[in-house]
Amino acid sequence: MKSMIGMNLKYLRKKYGYSQEDLAERLEVSRQSVAKWENEESLPDVEKCVTMAQIFETTVEMLLVCPFYEEESDALTPDGDGKYIFGIVKVSERGQITLPKHARKVFGIEAGDRLLVLGDEKKGMALAKIKNPFDKLMK
Repeated sequence: MKSMIGMNLKYLRKKYGYSQEDLAERLEVSRQSVAKWENEESLPDVEKCVTMAQIFETTVEMLLVCPFYEEESDALTPDGDGKYIFGIVKVSERGQITLPKHARKVFGIEAGDRLLVLGDEKKGMALAKIKNPFDKLMK
């Protein structure tokens, strides 16, 4: 499995508002090291990956293999079978999550839509968009 750390690092760094220099300072490395990681010319050591995962509120595994970027890309549908990896969302203290923009676009989810939350203790959770039966009457 190919590492996605370069793309993820660049995306997350910008999302969190860090310059390469800012991130390098937090990681106690040179700006050139961060640039090489982003360009996949070299890889950070394990300790730096752990620190980056903490900075970006994720896990090392997700940093290495999960696409975080929001642009449409074939990488989001690795097998082209309609199954997606949209990234990680953080649950707020009130249990709220923000769905990634690309997930909302793919599934046509807009503000005010209703989602059914399903759960299976062995298989996990799922969200399903439900249609309002009154929508047709309102048009």
